[in-house]
Amino acid sequence: MIGVVIPTLNEASYLPGLLADLQCLRQIVPLDVVVADGGSRDGTLAVAERAAARTLVGPAGRARQLNAGAAAARGEWLLFLHADARVPPAARRALLAAVVDAPVPQVAVFRFAIDLPAPWKRFIELGQALRQRLYHLPYGDQGLLIRRELFHATGGYADIEIMEDVEMIRRMKRRRVEIRALSGALVTSGRRYRERGVLRTWLSNVMLIALYLLGVPPRRLARWRAA
Repeated sequence: MIGVVIPTLNEASYLPGLLADLQCLRQIVPLDVVVADGGSRDGTLAVAERAAARTLVGPAGRARQLNAGAAAARGEWLLFLHADARVPPAARRALLAAVVDAPVPQVAVFRFAIDLPAPWKRFIELGQALRQRLYHLPYGDQGLLIRRELFHATGGYADIEIMEDVEMIRRMKRRRVEIRALSGALVTSGRRYRERGVLRTWLSNVMLIALYLLGVPPRRLARWRAA
């Protein structure tokens, strides 16, 4: 069984697509889908319950929600997904191969894909492919498939305001854990790029990651991002 953890905060518009994809996946592999909500006011919980997902409600904060969902989810594997992701057939097949046909050593991520018009889509996807190849640093948008015992051994997600996904990958690297790249692509929404401007959002992401790796405290980075 795979325990799927989805942190949410007012995701009623995007969550149905992801849950529909997971319903298709449920037909071939047992899933325990847990929606860890941070206090939504838009019907997110109702959407989750209609799709037979279990729900948890607690304080907002992605790291806290991810850890709470992991504690509640059942399964040898944990799969962490953003609420605005889509798991197309190729990604579902890659996931099935990873956990059933040819199990990954301990942890894996999907290929990155984004829902943007062609020129910007190629730009963002190429940039992430280069980053992952050069620095072995995938995005949280690529999902995280990890064996439960390894997740607990690393202490779960760091309780920080931002960059909890980057910190998790850094912990894997310090433990010399191989992070396998699955063949299928997880498709993430380009909504933030569309809302804030593609180039501006990309530059902001690059800057925030670089500053975090240089040691700038996550709380300060979170304030800068919100400004």
